[in-house]
Amino acid sequence: MLLAIDVGNTNAKFALFEPGSSSGQAAQPLTRWRIATDDRRTADEYMVWLDQLMRIEGYDRAGVTAVIISTVVPRALHNLQLLAVKYFGVDALVAGREPVTWGIALKVDEPQSVGADRAVNAISAQAVEPGKDKLVISFGTATTLDHIGPDGAYMGGIIAPGVNLSLEALVAAAAKLPRIAIEAPATSSVIGRTTESQMLIGVYWGYVSMMEGLIGRMKSEIDKPLTVIATGGLATLFQEQAHLFDRIEPDLTLNGLMHLYNQRGAGA
Repeated sequence: MLLAIDVGNTNAKFALFEPGSSSGQAAQPLTRWRIATDDRRTADEYMVWLDQLMRIEGYDRAGVTAVIISTVVPRALHNLQLLAVKYFGVDALVAGREPVTWGIALKVDEPQSVGADRAVNAISAQAVEPGKDKLVISFGTATTLDHIGPDGAYMGGIIAPGVNLSLEALVAAAAKLPRIAIEAPATSSVIGRTTESQMLIGVYWGYVSMMEGLIGRMKSEIDKPLTVIATGGLATLFQEQAHLFDRIEPDLTLNGLMHLYNQRGAGA
């Protein structure tokens, strides 16, 4: 099995795949787990957590024959590489480095600064929608919108504050505002009658309006049919009432790591 690890600024995701299982469309992970990102977490701590979860779901760590890692938190990489060597007996592959270079063109002014997650998402999006212009929207600590060309090339995009980050900043800066959970408002009204409902309207419909505006501007600038693919935990929440996306791929980044593993050595 392949252990794919994607480390974001807020959470790290782990998934098991059967190698070679993503030859055309999106592969389905055998299983997946999530843990809060902490760049101080040691290889031993990762293994205690991971070993218990693998056992609960009936998997033996001896069945892991390869590890691939994508991270936007550089300080977390060493301990994950040590995890692979110490507990799985393999050298981890690192997305973007030999022999798993991207294999797609990064058509931006500073290709070296493109986040690993965004490049991996581009690879995954190309697998599910080949030959089309695509807009990949990823909801995380930041919300990113990326244009992927028909050939899979990364063409550039947008970085916006994430929904939770925006809400945390609002609560931190305004002493009397309470903490609220992000959810769809009970009605479509944009006139709130309580402080909490007004905050929810501002966060939810305000974010929907931002997304509608940015998607519209990108479609206008690209001036070609554009397939909108969303990933991240909040994608479904916004789709429920706003219908912003053509498809939602919850495992887009993890699937991209599977594709990247399968095409290793063929990079550009």
